Amino acid sequence: MRHKGLHSLAGLLAVICTLLFLAGAASAETVEVTPGVQVTKKTFSGPTNEQPFFGFVAKDAAQKAADEKFVKAMLEAAGTREKAFDETTKRGWRAVTKGNAGEAAQRFNQAFLLAPEQSGVYHGFAVIAQMRFRDNDFADEMFRIARKQPNPLKSLNADYGKMLLIAKRPREAQEVLERAVKDAPDLRDAWTNLAWARLQNGDAAAACVAADEAVKQRPSGNANSDLTAVRSSAQCK
Repeated sequence: MRHKGLHSLAGLLAVICTLLFLAGAASAETVEVTPGVQVTKKTFSGPTNEQPFFGFVAKDAAQKAADEKFVKAMLEAAGTREKAFDETTKRGWRAVTKGNAGEAAQRFNQAFLLAPEQSGVYHGFAVIAQMRFRDNDFADEMFRIARKQPNPLKSLNADYGKMLLIAKRPREAQEVLERAVKDAPDLRDAWTNLAWARLQNGDAAAACVAADEAVKQRPSGNANSDLTAVRSSAQCK
């Protein structure tokens, strides 16, 4: 009887594992958003135009017509698709700087309509996913895609490394941030976050080296207070 009970329990556990696997597979549905780029189909709470990829909602004829009208107007105003994309993403980053995640998401969705293959689209969505929705997994996915797409910003790895620190993944963060300070050596935030990553990975001396480099660069945002904190934690001279 004991063996039979054990077999029954094992069977039950196998069924549960199968169901969990199927549930995970269903939740990990992917969508091709532009030729060669597959992303996880993920929706969040809030207006669809303030979610990455418009919340993956199927658009009706009126919505598609509105999209075409927007793209046409932007092309006429800017002159080229590249200029239209640059202007739209600049507005998105300005909104990010002001802490207006809703407007930023709208701008990056507009950028997606203009040039869905560009790195800036996925970079923007990554920041929105982390900033507004606190979804580090989706942000990570977007950052990874952004690194593969055309014309990445010099700040891409700096933002990616920061996200990895927030996600408590300091070893991965350090690797990305080491690249970030090569991409954009004048970014104080990148050096400061690299100092934090090195410190969390047990290398206080190297953290102080990064902190010293940060001091030389132009401050931005909360960089000064963050820099003071990491220098204190690492006991830099």
